[in-house]
Amino acid sequence: METTTRLYALSFHDVKTYLFAALFIAGNMALPQLCHQIPAGGPTWLPIYFFTLIAAYKCGLKVGLFTALLSPTLNSLLFGMPALPVLPAILIKSTLLACAASFVARRTGKITFIGILGVILTYQVVGTAIEWPLCGDFMTAVQDFRLGIPGMLLQWIGGYTILKALQRI
Repeated sequence: METTTRLYALSFHDVKTYLFAALFIAGNMALPQLCHQIPAGGPTWLPIYFFTLIAAYKCGLKVGLFTALLSPTLNSLLFGMPALPVLPAILIKSTLLACAASFVARRTGKITFIGILGVILTYQVVGTAIEWPLCGDFMTAVQDFRLGIPGMLLQWIGGYTILKALQRI
C-alpha cells in the first residue's frame, strides 16, 4: 500500500528546520521515558529511534540528523539512558536511520509499507555490523534482533501510520 506525501528538504537557513527538529527531539525524549517504565522497555521497544524515522522521512536529512544525534545525547546526559558505553552504537544506528529514511523518502516521494521496512532493516543490519567490532560481542551487537522485534514493528507500523497521517502537512 502506498500514498503520496508532501516531503520537505529543509535547509540550515530555514527556521522550520530547528522548530521541527525540536519537536521530534522532544518526542524522542518523552517516548523513551514512557518505555523505560516497563522492564527492558528500552531494548524491547527501541523508542529512541521512532521520531528519528518520522523526522528524516518527512522533513529530510538535516532535521533527521539533528534528531538522530541530539535525542540520544540529551537523553543520556539528562536521564542516563542510553548508558554512555552504548551511546556510540546508538548514535551510529540513529544516523544510519536518518540517512536511510531521508534517502528513501527523497528517492520515492511516497510512503510505502515496504519502503519503511527497508529503512528499518537497513539501519539495523548495517548498524549491527558496525556495532559488533565496537562492542566486541556478537550477542550484544544483535540485541535489537533478539529483543527489539516489537520496537522494529512499532517503527514499521507506527511510523507508516504517523507518516500517512502527516501526509498533507
